Amino acid sequence: MANRGGESQPQSEKFAITTSRGFAPWLAESGSALAVSAYQSGKLIFIGASQKHELSVFERSIDRPMALHVQDDSLFVSTLFQLWKFDDVTKGERYQEYDRLYSPRSSWVTGDLDIHDVKSDQNGRIVFVNTLFSCLATTSEDSSFAPLWRPPFITKLVAEDRCHLNGLAIRDGKPAFVTAVAATDAADAWREHRVGGGVIIDVESGEVVASGLSMPHAPRCRDGKIWLQNAGTGEFGFVEPQSGIFQPIAFCPGFLRGLCFLDGYAIATMSLPRALRTFEGLPLQDRLDRANAAPRCGIAVISLSTGGLEHWLRIEGVVAELFDVVVLPDVTRPALVGFRSDEVRRVISVGEASSL
Repeated sequence: MANRGGESQPQSEKFAITTSRGFAPWLAESGSALAVSAYQSGKLIFIGASQKHELSVFERSIDRPMALHVQDDSLFVSTLFQLWKFDDVTKGERYQEYDRLYSPRSSWVTGDLDIHDVKSDQNGRIVFVNTLFSCLATTSEDSSFAPLWRPPFITKLVAEDRCHLNGLAIRDGKPAFVTAVAATDAADAWREHRVGGGVIIDVESGEVVASGLSMPHAPRCRDGKIWLQNAGTGEFGFVEPQSGIFQPIAFCPGFLRGLCFLDGYAIATMSLPRALRTFEGLPLQDRLDRANAAPRCGIAVISLSTGGLEHWLRIEGVVAELFDVVVLPDVTRPALVGFRSDEVRRVISVGEASSL
């Protein structure tokens, strides 16, 4: 059973959620909730579960939400031309029926950089993947962004999406690895190399530590491995930096993008092909055909010990593509103040008193 919250929607904009039998109990027992971005439909969706194993779904309409990042009590969301910071204003109390309420507190107007991944380093500084300019960047008080690093094969900082840099892994508090669809250095040149041109790059050395991937996304460091989505094949797996070989552990029936971890599980977002087309020559389409399986939009919960897809959530309706997913710890029913209702005018919090 799902409790829906958020803004009212026209009939044509509704979506339906179904889950495996064990999804809600698993989420409830974890004591956490999930935030998921659906950028094509402009939705930020919160998914929680009560102690009675009832699913809670809350959504807000936001212009093209993509990368998500949790830092303490803050949630960062990259949108069409801004990077937003939402803070929890409940301070341990409840807001209506919700046990966490994220309210917008600050934003950076970046322009449409196509931000694909947002993280923070050991000093709390925000580092994001600036896909349009093929670099890692941070926020700036007087510019759209401040560049931090770019792959050695990118010869010029220019708005051309030359390699489709899209993922960032943090290790020991520092940017460690990035993913790109291809090691190309011309405007939009990566599109001709989607099948086997994907690479993982060591940020410190600039060296390619893995190649031959198909549209890799969402690298994450855990247990000495680089976990990632090999989206073009529909496979979730890992690369050991010493070997550079991708080891798949699970196949998911959809285009994989987002990735996070909760206890011994990986949580992955799956999307349908755009405009009901096939996946345009990617190995993923062949794999679906061999399995006689239809692609899905939703969330896959994968056991890291067995590789089994133990739980799942499926979305149908207006939402056909999911981007990122993050864990919201210690919460069962989160909510977020949006921009399209008068709630943003009425939710007011008071900070610590100060002197003149």
